[in-house]
Amino acid sequence: MLSQVKLYRWQSRQFIIGALLGLALVGSQPARAFGETADFPEKRLALVVGIADYLNVPDLENTVRDGALISNTLRSLQFDVVEKYNLGLSEFRELLEKFAFEAETADVAMVYFAGHGVEVGGQNFLIPADSAAASRKEVAQSSISLNEILGAVDKARQLRIVVLDSCRNDPFGDHESVEIIALDEPVTLSGLAPPSPERGTLVAYAAKAGATALDGDGSNSPFARALSDTLQIRDLEIGLAFRQIRDTVLQTTGNMQEPHTYGSLSGEPYFLAGKKQLINALEATERKNAWATLEVDQENQLTALADKGDIRALKGLAYMRLDPNEKRYDPERAAKLLRQASDAGDPEAMFELARLYERGIGVDQDIEEALNLYRQSAAENFADAINDLGFLHFQGGLGVPRDPVKAIGFFERAADLRHPEAMFNYAALIDDGDVEGRSLDDAANYLYQALRTGNEQVLSLLSESPDMFKRGTRRALQAKLSERAFYEGTIDGQFGPQTKRGLRRAYGLSK
Repeated sequence: MLSQVKLYRWQSRQFIIGALLGLALVGSQPARAFGETADFPEKRLALVVGIADYLNVPDLENTVRDGALISNTLRSLQFDVVEKYNLGLSEFRELLEKFAFEAETADVAMVYFAGHGVEVGGQNFLIPADSAAASRKEVAQSSISLNEILGAVDKARQLRIVVLDSCRNDPFGDHESVEIIALDEPVTLSGLAPPSPERGTLVAYAAKAGATALDGDGSNSPFARALSDTLQIRDLEIGLAFRQIRDTVLQTTGNMQEPHTYGSLSGEPYFLAGKKQLINALEATERKNAWATLEVDQENQLTALADKGDIRALKGLAYMRLDPNEKRYDPERAAKLLRQASDAGDPEAMFELARLYERGIGVDQDIEEALNLYRQSAAENFADAINDLGFLHFQGGLGVPRDPVKAIGFFERAADLRHPEAMFNYAALIDDGDVEGRSLDDAANYLYQALRTGNEQVLSLLSESPDMFKRGTRRALQAKLSERAFYEGTIDGQFGPQTKRGLRRAYGLSK
């Protein structure tokens, strides 16, 4: 049975922790490392790797120059760039590990790789300079997998992008071909296979799956030049930017090369350059409303994409119509757009449509349909829906029978998907002794992970009201901070000034 002392932690499904004690972190900014300016509120990190000189496969002409071009471009966009060339396997892997840790407190993490890449058994591998592989069969043991690259950006807080300017040619084309089983019949491909990144991560290929990217006749590849030019366009939404990169490369290569993107960005707009960058710092609901600020030509592009069934475009157009203060407010149209995206299998659209049915906005109120959509979204591992179902089962809301055991299961699922409020609340349940098989060390680990997501309320509560957790949990959290060199004091469970500094450093604040 859940102890009554913890019940206040679940007062609001929208603002779980923020409603708790009214605590908020005022005036905090992410850490500005490596000379970043204090007036730029975002922390943007990029890793750029170019490999031209190979031990055992053909060298490439433009990859190092392409890496330098993209590095300079990203620096002009306020990225803190790590730039490396002709890396061997061990150095590449070590670099990725370090970058992954730094990216946990970044708003944006991006990896750009220019070099040889191949597909082996449906998995993608990037070939380091010292790879001794003589065939595809030997690649996996001596190369970096795309999954390792995805893991390096996975925990960035807002935007995760992997750009592969790879497969300039097939280094093993003379040795063997690869048979990929398609839905209808086997086909032979020489390029990279399509990835399946987690939702919220965009993977951009210089050439679509199975095709070869051109190295180019000039000093840079066609894709690198288009990427550099387009990312710098002011007030261009990031999803539309990659669409424009595709069109530019098709045009400059006479339709010989077609870039392609996989995965999905969140339903919130994002801008790398221009005044609209201020939108990136808004709260989630305000950011979704900010789709309405798109220029007319970009809204037209969004409409054209939606007409072709593009899910993110459908959501963007829907969010434009859900702000009551916006002249094009049209919740009925928004609901139809979200229904189209939901029917196409998008869990975010399912969740947002469920909220409309719950409140009767744009549709007739239908609690049963709302619950059905919440459950569909949760079944697709959408953390917000899973967390909400936890609250509904905990509180007995919307006619759902109160079931604390089932609620704990939902909170655990959402916590393991890095939902910050769920991580905090699941830690509280563990701390109370309500989760069988979990220890105070586990509670501390979830608190640490919630802190690393950049949730201000988590930092506020741990700094101002640490006694809500048992001393053993507090000691375990201090030990976690010490392990990562954020804290050098005594492991005693007392959260004095030194521990609070450690919490802020773990959060990503330099002071």
